[in-house]
Amino acid sequence: MTHTILVVDDEKEIREAIDIYLRNEGFTVLQAMDGIEALEQLKSHPVHLIILDVMMPKLDGIATTFKIREEKQIPIIILSAKSEDTDKILGLQIGADDYMTKPFNPLELIARVKSQLRRYITFGKNETSEQAIHLNGLILDPSAKSFTVNGEPVKFTPIEFKIMELLMTHAGRVFSIDEIYERVWKEPGFNAENTVAVHIRKIREKIEINPKDPRYLKVVWGIGYKIEK
Repeated sequence: MTHTILVVDDEKEIREAIDIYLRNEGFTVLQAMDGIEALEQLKSHPVHLIILDVMMPKLDGIATTFKIREEKQIPIIILSAKSEDTDKILGLQIGADDYMTKPFNPLELIARVKSQLRRYITFGKNETSEQAIHLNGLILDPSAKSFTVNGEPVKFTPIEFKIMELLMTHAGRVFSIDEIYERVWKEPGFNAENTVAVHIRKIREKIEINPKDPRYLKVVWGIGYKIEK
């Protein structure tokens, strides 16, 4: 399998230099000159790793990393001319996987790229199918029957998985309790309120930091439930 690397830097010479080294190692390379262009590339191309400069116009590397981590868990290596520990810590805290300061040894960068890809493949984070649903850090893969929250696997019962698949497939739409029951259990939703409520509570306990103040699985009082877009 040929892996695709996205190189994001506002300095063309640096992008081109990294591009040459990566292609010599057999990688496919995409380029972007700022964070906004990088996010557009991610929408239209499969990418397995990102090399990302910190100081860029329009959308810097820190903000770009934060946006990427809302939906994707692919490895990110941050590049920066800054060597202060605070910059390194901030980059890693918001989701970067590695950090290199400029100027850097291109051979060391290639070694780190290969190391991150090995970890990525080992943990299976690039094995989600094309049908996988990505939403604000949640990833539901119908074919693999897998679910992760910010990269952490969550074990659902078959019913819990079907509820989440229904709600995530129609993110933002409110489903009544009866409709959830009829779609998931495949039978009329008579007296379904307690049954659905119990499953919703269990799902929240698994995916929410604070189940009593949920970020993802919301109740719309008097109507039903939805997954927040």
